[in-house]
Amino acid sequence: MHSLNLGILAHIDAGKTSLTERLLHAAGVIDEIGSVDQGSTTTDSLALEKQRGITIKSAVVSFALPGPLGGPQVNLIDTPGHPDFIAEVERVLGVLDGAVLVVSAVEGVQPQTRILMRTLRRLRIPTLIFVNKLDRRGADLDRTLDAVRRRLTPDIVPMTGATEQGTRQAAAVPYTAADRGFGDRLVDLLARRDDRLLAAYVDDESAVDHARLRAALAEQTAASLVHPVYAGSAVTGAGTDALIAGIAELLPARCPDPAAPVAGSVFKMERGTAGERIAYVRVAAGTVRTRDRLPVHRGGTTVGEGKVTALSVFDAGTGVRRDTAPAGRIARVWGLGDVRIGDTVGAAPAGPEEHRYFAPPSLETVVTARRTAERGALHAALAQLAEQDPLIDLRRDDVRQEIAVSLYGEVQKEVIQATLAAEFGLDVDFRQTTTIHIERPVGTGAAVEYIAKEETPFLATVGLRIEPGPVGSGVVFRLGVELGAMPYAFFAAVEDTVRRTLEQGLHGWRVTDCAVTMTHSGYYPRQSHAHGTFDKSMSSTGADFRGLTPLVLMDALRQAGTVVHEPMHRFRLDLPAEALGTLLPALARLGALPGTPTARDGGYEVEGDIPAARVHDLEQQLPTLTRGEGVLESAFHHYRPVAGAAPERPRTDHNPLHRREYLLQVQRRLAGLGGNGG
Repeated sequence: MHSLNLGILAHIDAGKTSLTERLLHAAGVIDEIGSVDQGSTTTDSLALEKQRGITIKSAVVSFALPGPLGGPQVNLIDTPGHPDFIAEVERVLGVLDGAVLVVSAVEGVQPQTRILMRTLRRLRIPTLIFVNKLDRRGADLDRTLDAVRRRLTPDIVPMTGATEQGTRQAAAVPYTAADRGFGDRLVDLLARRDDRLLAAYVDDESAVDHARLRAALAEQTAASLVHPVYAGSAVTGAGTDALIAGIAELLPARCPDPAAPVAGSVFKMERGTAGERIAYVRVAAGTVRTRDRLPVHRGGTTVGEGKVTALSVFDAGTGVRRDTAPAGRIARVWGLGDVRIGDTVGAAPAGPEEHRYFAPPSLETVVTARRTAERGALHAALAQLAEQDPLIDLRRDDVRQEIAVSLYGEVQKEVIQATLAAEFGLDVDFRQTTTIHIERPVGTGAAVEYIAKEETPFLATVGLRIEPGPVGSGVVFRLGVELGAMPYAFFAAVEDTVRRTLEQGLHGWRVTDCAVTMTHSGYYPRQSHAHGTFDKSMSSTGADFRGLTPLVLMDALRQAGTVVHEPMHRFRLDLPAEALGTLLPALARLGALPGTPTARDGGYEVEGDIPAARVHDLEQQLPTLTRGEGVLESAFHHYRPVAGAAPERPRTDHNPLHRREYLLQVQRRLAGLGGNGG
């Protein structure tokens, strides 16, 4: 069976969900087209989505693509358009065979549009562009196409013209083989990347007929080299037939092998009515069956096995219970245990997979329950939300009995608050949103503590060296001792603890872009009494290494020193000429670093960098500074060292920077556990 995993992506309010409704109606999945404003769309099923009129969670609908010869089975995935929910888009990208990027013919290319297109091109996901809202007042297809060429990519092929724009009678007029100009434009664009096509055209123009050009267009679209552009209106249906034909002809459908070993990837998690965990799995190969036992892989390591207890597949717009889910399907799978978003199931992946397409959240806030008795329930509820959105990244502070969550923006905070109230019955408050910083080592530091030679309760020798690494390298752990020097489980305990400890550096921020080398190791082999019972007082356990590693690592990090870095956004501003004089001083007050303004279309374009913490301030001031005519787009770009005093973040651990306090806390914990377990 041929299948196509198709993503619909757009900036908020470009008409993405309305286009999804139109495609479902054309496929015969729904009898009436739902309205976003009325909360009656098929894919926006959450009560909060209906209330706010925005897509918050990605949704899957499956149908057979209509066409005279029949089309592939399409798994259509509707994604959020608001930048606060970019994590939902990110999880979908890894399972797409193709995409339709929706652009408004009125608002044109918007900030999120550029971010999405840049990512689609980087991942080489075949993409069609649909210019929507031709029926809306102010629609201008030519102006929008020009903006697409300038701001998204010059490698576009307009497939339709437009008539009566800005009225309910607006229509899209597909270009055909009879349009000589269309053929010339195709040759000009396609021959740049196809030497055989160019040579054939130079030798004999008549040899390059329309059929050959369409075949070359499909080939280059599938390779993400060119992007056909369709136009129309999702509301009236204008132009959508041409778009559907383009999806069938130009986007590459797959024909995976249902008899191969099972291979799939998890891109979404949710909870069922009874609280059970349900994984959304793209079945890339093989056939998943109920009662199958599937290995689960994470980060290149097999982390367990799950037994499939139930399955459902998407068919004709709804989920249907089945005993099998063949390759090419997206299945909801019950019984996979502690599987997470980003895991693969079945056959182990051939190599490491990229899951980081967009920047991580740069904001965080503390969530508190209004009723003290609900603290435990709040943590459990947030843990469930973090299953569905790992980038929420819970940070629990047991000392202050507080929980912090990571955010992309204020709207996401409002949605979390509403979700906790509606689904869990919890009323919560949020502290002021703050910016998430990072720490990077600036030098090299080393420390070692020897077994039985230090005043610690740990039967372990641990030596560590930390040094700066390349930007973007994360944390690299290396062994500077022989792997056979002690049991592997002890090395694993050290590495795991190193990564966990570096979540809080000298100033409380995550430490990254560094290499940590284990330089010394030592342990006491397992000892038993004559009657065979294990003697902890003479034997090392994993807990010894987990307890000692933070002390050694933070001593080494103190020697190395760290610099706190703040997230910076790269911004682009379009503004009228008369606003430049007032805008530049405002940017300076916000700590922005603008480049040289460029004259464009009677105004100016300004690009530069601005601290992430001040982007919201700029958004609020921009209408006044530019009399409502300024257009801002920004996205995370890099980190830079903080000028002045480094901001501090309260610690949530036993603070290995304070040796005496740390050892007291560890001893109290061990006393409470009745000993030092492995």
